[in-house]
Amino acid sequence: MAQVDFTRIASNIGALNALNSLRNVNNKLALHQTRLATGKRINSAMDDPAGLTIANKLNARNEGMKTALNNIGDAKNMLAVAESGLSKINGILTNMRNLAQQGVNDTLGTDEREAIKTQLKEYESQIADTIGQTTWNGKDLISNSSNYTFQTGADSGDTTAFTAINLVTVTGSTNGLNVNYASLSSASASTFQTYMGSVDTAINTISSKLSTVGALMNKLSFKEEQLAVSQVNVEGAYNRIMNADMAQEQLEATKYSILQQTSITMLAQANTAPQGILSLFR
Repeated sequence: MAQVDFTRIASNIGALNALNSLRNVNNKLALHQTRLATGKRINSAMDDPAGLTIANKLNARNEGMKTALNNIGDAKNMLAVAESGLSKINGILTNMRNLAQQGVNDTLGTDEREAIKTQLKEYESQIADTIGQTTWNGKDLISNSSNYTFQTGADSGDTTAFTAINLVTVTGSTNGLNVNYASLSSASASTFQTYMGSVDTAINTISSKLSTVGALMNKLSFKEEQLAVSQVNVEGAYNRIMNADMAQEQLEATKYSILQQTSITMLAQANTAPQGILSLFR
């Protein structure tokens, strides 16, 4: 700050010093008022160039994690559809086993076994319908072996794979389960006994597929929990860099508001100081 000399009045150094101080106070007051108005600590690159770079990276990762959480939710819903289809098939197979078990009993005649075959045919048709209707956005979940990839993280390679259940159906049969009613004979009980074993095998297959789906849903749930914690931590880091501490900013704004008023008062006094030299001419 320049030395003030009241005997030289061509330049009012005291007033210039006061004016510079007022300008500095105004700039700082404007900065804190802007932060209070926007809630942001960084409102332009010049506020904190390095901080802005870090904050932008953190924000991109934070948004990526939010999207990944949504993706996991969609994936779990998709798997829930597959689980529902498999559970429905499991219930049908249980009914088919009960019918086949009845057919083994020689208290039944040819007509009764024919009736059982008719019912088994309907159950096979229900299985085929269930497999065909277990879809998600046009994708068959249990009738092919397609691989589906879920983006379950913020990074490009952070994915989880799901392979469709692969229960292929054809007319009058369910090849993936091998429970074709056409192999039954209404006359020898042995065919029903063999068929009953095939249904048992099919039930085991469905149970295994349900276990696979359940394990993947658990994996996604663990991933979801871990990702949710990470997302909050990343957002917390972004918050400390990018967003304003409103209490601190209010404190600073009050301080500079007072300094603004005192600077204006001192500028006014500095402007009148050269008038004192007039007393030398009296």
